Amino acid sequence: MLLADVAHTSAEIAGASARNRKVELLAGLFRRVEPSQVPVVVTYLAGRLPQRRTGVGWSALREPPPPAEAPTLTTEEVDETLGRIAAVSGKGAQAGRRRLLDGLLSRATADEQRFLVRLIGGELRQGALDALAVEGLARAVDAPAAQVRRAVMLGGSLGTVAEAVLAEGAGALDWFRLQVGRPVLPMLAHTARDVDEALDKLGPSAVEEKLDGIRVQVHKDGRDVTVWTRTLDEITDRLPEVVAAARHAAAERAVLDGEVIALGDPAGEDDPDGRWPRPFQEVSGRVASRLDVAGASSELPLSAVFFDVLSLDDRDLLDRPAVERHAALARVVPERQRVRRLVVADPGAPGAREAAREFASRVLARGHEGVVVKALDAGYSAGRRGASWLKVKPVHTLDLVVLGAEWGHGRRSGRLSNIHLGARRADGGFAMLGKTFKGMTDALLEWQTRRLREVAEAEEPWGVRTRPELVVEIAFDGVQRSTRYPEGVTLRFARVLRYREDKRPEEADTVETVTGLLR
Repeated sequence: MLLADVAHTSAEIAGASARNRKVELLAGLFRRVEPSQVPVVVTYLAGRLPQRRTGVGWSALREPPPPAEAPTLTTEEVDETLGRIAAVSGKGAQAGRRRLLDGLLSRATADEQRFLVRLIGGELRQGALDALAVEGLARAVDAPAAQVRRAVMLGGSLGTVAEAVLAEGAGALDWFRLQVGRPVLPMLAHTARDVDEALDKLGPSAVEEKLDGIRVQVHKDGRDVTVWTRTLDEITDRLPEVVAAARHAAAERAVLDGEVIALGDPAGEDDPDGRWPRPFQEVSGRVASRLDVAGASSELPLSAVFFDVLSLDDRDLLDRPAVERHAALARVVPERQRVRRLVVADPGAPGAREAAREFASRVLARGHEGVVVKALDAGYSAGRRGASWLKVKPVHTLDLVVLGAEWGHGRRSGRLSNIHLGARRADGGFAMLGKTFKGMTDALLEWQTRRLREVAEAEEPWGVRTRPELVVEIAFDGVQRSTRYPEGVTLRFARVLRYREDKRPEEADTVETVTGLLR
């Protein structure tokens, strides 16, 4: 398929306001595309790259070569070239990527160039969400959308399912069943303000620890064990502890859902069994390491903690109620390898809500991220944010000072976007804690650009350095250690809530306040 067809459909979807029109546009594209090309086409429409990272920055995309006059570039050629770009490494890698990129862009028309620049730069916003693409595929092959959605859930990706059904017809949907050895996308949770709101929405529920670890899906087939991340990357060889734990599960075949965390230091009065979590940053670094796994596991041993079972000895449990799945999990996994939980069978019973709130408080006191409230009668909605799981976790906020800002890219070009955040030092100065561009509306970006230029000490090619005058309220999920910033700490998932022009820089939060949140 020509890239021009994908770019044109993307533009039409972006311009369509009606959901039905978007679905019909996607269905029309599915009817025209060759089955073997579908995985790449679907990924492009979703604004993603199969390669995930190419090493190409915005500086290389800012000034593309003159465009081609007529479309000749195919999606296969684009995918092959981007694969070659992503594989470039070593001395001269930047120049090598630039040559390949310019060669690709020179073969693209002006419309195709705009599409590619936004796609590679991560700025493609065309509204072709995965849910719409599922409906478009269902319409293209005249199949129920629910059946296509379930096949995608079990097949791991829309591209895989689309390739099969476009080649073989709607009957191919029956091929996609839960199988040990083939991962499925995990179920995710929506957010509730607090435990009471979650119980109001769900009724009879279990309140479970929300562990701040690496989500894993573990498949056991006899002695063979495979481990996948939430994005379905296999990491079995990096987690010998998880493999060992799965082999001891009291089942011949099973699919388990859980987290990998590091536990055990320090144990306190509220943690007599030593299950205090180590920081997420340490766990992430250990899981990411591909070298000297034996040494790493000795230095920082990891633990698998499970909260669900999707299949047990060839019995598919996806549609079974959560209470039944947990009973099955309890039969095959020892208590120490299961998340702590509190069953609230009747949220209206005397003392039930107080017990749930107290359980959540103890979870936080043990250093965990929060809780997940799960309806007892709900099935497992793989690959979706199911309404029957609600996560509750505290949102931390700080008042910080803006020390600078960087020019935005793509749709944020010409506006100051990525702001530098500082906390107050004891000597009256400010220490940078990190950056964020999240949480900003277009209106805020316009205001922010104007105000930051008013307080700029110096303009740089990358942005501006500002006088420490503007205070901004920042929400974040936690604090972690970092060698990149002067005080050795940074914020996790920082996002802007609002500017506090009613506050002076002297009222901003201190470095001591931030470092105190490490635990």
